Amino acid sequence: MGILKRIATRPRALGLALLLTLVGLVGAAAPVSEYQLKAVFLFNFAHFVEWPPGALADENAPFVIGVLGKDPFGGSLEEVVRGELVSHHPLAIERYPDASRLRNCQILFIPAPELQHLDQILDALKGRSVLTVTEGPAPPGVVIALLKEDSHIRLRIDLAAAKANSLTISSKLLRPAEIVGAGS
Repeated sequence: MGILKRIATRPRALGLALLLTLVGLVGAAAPVSEYQLKAVFLFNFAHFVEWPPGALADENAPFVIGVLGKDPFGGSLEEVVRGELVSHHPLAIERYPDASRLRNCQILFIPAPELQHLDQILDALKGRSVLTVTEGPAPPGVVIALLKEDSHIRLRIDLAAAKANSLTISSKLLRPAEIVGAGS
């Protein structure tokens, strides 16, 4: 079992707080890169967010994590999700070169350079229950921002954006996060 697979399976057994402290991963054979860790976050978000009924086409449809634009993950996402399930749905990774090619996904990672097209991206997602995730300060409309500070990754969650996308975020994910958009 690879290091990413071990990291990905620990949070379900030990809680999300452990994931949030794994940046340095003391005792690991090789250091975990920023994007390897972000891949683990994306995988775990699938277990701490609730999508409305009908968010997946049918009971056999895969749970899709999409990456928009240039993929910064390399093979890390595939390594993390290989053989995993989310509520009995197999996990799949899809890559979309631009917003016009977006298809049905449950989580969409938007790398920072793609945020210049955010209006077009959000228009393409309108009416869908998609957990949008980006890096760095996220503009309104993006549900989760992964903020790198020193050697840590912090979460910023926009509750108004989650509500607009009909998503329910577990208190286990909200507890360690900075919350914005709560009054909306």
